[in-house]
Order: sequence, then C-alpha cells, then structure tokens
Amino acid sequence: MSVASHELRYVYAVCRPLDAPLAADLTGVGGVPPRQLTHEGLVALVGPVPERDFAEEPLRAHLEDLDWLSETARAHQRVIGALTSVTCPLPLRLATVFRDDSGVRTMLEEGAARFWRVLDRIDGCVEWGVKVHLASADPSEQRTSASASAEAQKPLSGRDYLRRRREQRTAQDEGWKRAEVFAQRLHEDLARHADDSRLHAPQNASLSNTPGRNILNAAYLVPRAHSEEFVELVDRTKDADTTGLTVELTGPWAAYSFTGDDAADGGGTGRAR
Repeated sequence: MSVASHELRYVYAVCRPLDAPLAADLTGVGGVPPRQLTHEGLVALVGPVPERDFAEEPLRAHLEDLDWLSETARAHQRVIGALTSVTCPLPLRLATVFRDDSGVRTMLEEGAARFWRVLDRIDGCVEWGVKVHLASADPSEQRTSASASAEAQKPLSGRDYLRRRREQRTAQDEGWKRAEVFAQRLHEDLARHADDSRLHAPQNASLSNTPGRNILNAAYLVPRAHSEEFVELVDRTKDADTTGLTVELTGPWAAYSFTGDDAADGGGTGRAR
C-alpha cells in the first residue's frame, strides 16, 4: 500500500483564489506547507496529516491531550493568520479532516452556496476583539485592609457589622453597574463603526488569565480600510473615566465570529465518499 493511502487531508479554510502568494516558508500541522485545492471557483487550503493521528479514534484521544492540542492549534492559527494577510478566508474548525482530495471537493461543492454567502459577507473585512474588565482588588490586600480597618475601629455591635457589610455590597454593586453602563455604551459606539458585531459570553478569569470580572467580550467585523479608525476609537477610551476598568483590543483576526454556525459543516473527521 502506498504512503499516500495513510494520509488524510487537513482543511484549514475556504477562500477565493488568492491574489498574492503565501510565504514560501509557511508550514502548518505537522510542519508541512499547505497547498491550494481549487474547485469551481472556491479554494480550500489543505495539508496532509497521518491517519494514525487524525482518524476518528486517535483524534478523539488526541483532543484530550492539552500539549498536542495546543501545538496543533498554533499550527492551524499560523496558516489562518498567513492567509488573512492576503485574503479574507472562512476558517474551518480545528481538525477538519477528510479522507482524500475527493472528499474536500465534495465539501466545497455541497457547501458552495453557504461558502459564497459567508465570503461575500466578510469580503474586505477583518475581526477585532474588544474586552472590558472590571479590576478586583487582590485578596491579600483586601484581607490586610480589612484587618487594619478592624483594628482601627471594631464594630460595636452585630447591627454595626451588618450595616458595614451592606455598605460594602452597595459600593461593589455600584461599581459593577457603572462598568456595565460603560461597556454597553462602548459596544454601541464600536458597533456603529463596524459592518457587524457579536457579543460573546463573558470569559472566566481563570481561563483568560486576566484579573478582574469580564464585563464585555465582543467581536467586530471591520473593513480593512477603516481598521485604523476603529483602533483609534478604542484607544480614545483611555481619555474617558475608566477608573478600575481595563479595555483590551485584540486583532486583526480572520472573521471567526462571523462565519455562522453552519459555515463549517463537513468539519470533523471526514469520510471517504
């Protein structure tokens, strides 16, 4: 049996024909350069991957291996990032794999209407991410401050203690409300300067490695030609009263948030057809 029969096709993204070549030294999953597979005007960026790692059963096991998953995700994003620098791709899910080139062509043919619809929507645009975090004091500092305050003026009664607790909760609630009002106004302003926007669920601080409470987690589809203006608009938030708040801008990215849930149908481990 030939070596080729042991290789599957890893698909990174779907796009229009490229107007400029990708970097000659670009490599993807497994350190292999991706290639273009064209079918009826659509291009799939693909690369060979070993069946022993990407067939259904071994892939399921690998997805539980954080080191393997992280390495694969970095290689995947490396290709998507390079592709985004020369076109506006529709990125597919991590580990979208097919048995052979025929399977990839079938995916392109069956999903053509959907792919063209998404590519038309994101044409000429990139995605920018904006997060707003409400800073929270370090727990050790809170304990130290509380201890010092207690030594300086101990509660005279249980009623006094409860009153102070209510005051603390009120101040905290007011801080959250102020942050939410700021985030809502910022989102509305940014959305007016974007072709489209998405509000994502707030990130857990333990997962994002960012201290504080995530108040806003949004994505904006912005024309490349207007990206500089969009970035300046976010930067101007530094001139506002944002005490206790952090505004984080990320991008530009491929338009991950604007491809639609059905844009990557055919993802996952492919089947021979």
